[in-house]
Amino acid sequence: MAAFHPLAASRVRISPLIPAAAMAGTAGAAAASYAQHRRRFCAIVATAAASPVPAAAAAAATGFDFNAYMGEKAAAVNRALDASIPADEPPAALHEAMRYALLAGGKRVRPALCLAACAVVGGREAWAMPAAAAVEMVHTMSLVHDDLPCMDDDDLRRGKPTCHVVYGEPIAVLTGDALLSLSFHHMARFDSYPPDIDADKHPARVVRAIGELARCIGSEGLVAGQVVDLEMTGSTETVPLERLEYIHLHKTAALLEASVVIGAILGGGSDEQIESLRMYARSIGLLFQVVDDILDVTKSSEELGKTAGKDLASDKTTYPKLLGLEKSREFAEKLLSDAREQLSGFDQETAAPLLHLANYIAYRQN
Repeated sequence: MAAFHPLAASRVRISPLIPAAAMAGTAGAAAASYAQHRRRFCAIVATAAASPVPAAAAAAATGFDFNAYMGEKAAAVNRALDASIPADEPPAALHEAMRYALLAGGKRVRPALCLAACAVVGGREAWAMPAAAAVEMVHTMSLVHDDLPCMDDDDLRRGKPTCHVVYGEPIAVLTGDALLSLSFHHMARFDSYPPDIDADKHPARVVRAIGELARCIGSEGLVAGQVVDLEMTGSTETVPLERLEYIHLHKTAALLEASVVIGAILGGGSDEQIESLRMYARSIGLLFQVVDDILDVTKSSEELGKTAGKDLASDKTTYPKLLGLEKSREFAEKLLSDAREQLSGFDQETAAPLLHLANYIAYRQN
């Protein structure tokens, strides 16, 4: 078998954050398609969804043990993360801080989404494990930077003192930088993948997945959402729903989208499957933030493992602030319904992890 090299691929089309249909045809057609997509998200705010099926009932109906699945995937991802950063090699302070932030806990939702998306299109877990670890590195980077005094200035994360509190601001900044760099290094390394991968197809998939991840966290994705979020924090201007949606589709949903899409790419999914999973991911990404906003005003710091009421104290615009608590809950229910609809074209047994991950995001308590 020919040696696999992650860069041995021709140019690859990177799917945009807006739907693929919006990129085809004339500029007018693209604008109309995107406007239609935008209207769908805005319209569902005013529409109450049918009552969702409780996660426990859904699990009983399908025989799928979600807790066991998440425990198994979290353990596998934690092993991969632990092996990715040396414990004692210099610079020791940096590696210690990276390990502190990365291994401090967390539900590993994004890696689980990546692995589940790979499986639902027929791929093997080992094909997507490097990407699963990479998205958790990126997520942890975003938390480390988000907690800095110049950003959200938080002292508690995952139930522990934040990275800058323990190691100081300079090391915390560099920790985030190093984790971001490591995420791409880990995905691009030849020895991150099993020896039985398809040497003809896998390199192009890796390049496409790396491009997808880079776009979803850069100035078109996570970073863009963070910038607009900072601009709006404390503003006397009434933030319109469209602006709030922009923030969360980029700041929160983009990385969840990347997690799902790169898993599907590495699993060998068709373009049609990848786009269905992309729309599933956007729904659960926005759902994640709506639920986060609700929990921020209904739970304690002890229950959340992070500072509760922080958004209210910093005068951030949130869904409960803009829509009210009840409408926010209705919006969350409709987003969950939309996510389930996107999975209807897949084998339901294979799609069970993605279905239950959506339920988990909707019903989580922290």
